[in-house]
Amino acid sequence: MRAYLPSFVLLVMTVIIASCESQLKVSSDYDKSVDFNQYKTFSLYHDEKSSTAISQLNQDRVVNAIRSEMVKRGFTESSSSPDLLVNSVAIFKDKQSVTANTNYYGYGGYYRPYYGGMGMTSSTTSYSVDNYKDGSLIIDVVDAKTNKLIWQGTGNKEIDKPAKDPDTAIPKAISSIMSSFPPGKTKK
Repeated sequence: MRAYLPSFVLLVMTVIIASCESQLKVSSDYDKSVDFNQYKTFSLYHDEKSSTAISQLNQDRVVNAIRSEMVKRGFTESSSSPDLLVNSVAIFKDKQSVTANTNYYGYGGYYRPYYGGMGMTSSTTSYSVDNYKDGSLIIDVVDAKTNKLIWQGTGNKEIDKPAKDPDTAIPKAISSIMSSFPPGKTKK
């Protein structure tokens, strides 16, 4: 029994540390009237109106990851007459989180019946403010003939520092965002 205790403690610590990291929240939506089986080819494009919120290196990583995911899903890249146009946009916003910490009964929050007399209570409130970036990556898939948005996937995450290994983190995020694409089509 004791031999398993260090392994169990290590497992619990790993789960606790992993749960403290901000997780990528993924959502997607699509046009339910579209038959995605009709699409065979794609081309990547960059919407000139979109901001350049990420570095050129990371933009290239995103493009390559999207290209890889499309090919994994059975699509062929075609620059001449694609069925689908695929675009990505990164958006970052500065955000703040405010937490109130109320300490009843004075020191350390312990109940002290002699503090302040009978029936009296005391409380102090302190506030902590955390600044962070809220990052979103949006992937749009557009029908090239009608120029109509038919699928959109979004990944959102609180970002407190740059990714340690963007060559691994970015493709993993793109794979998560595109996990529901294409809807209704048998994945190969």
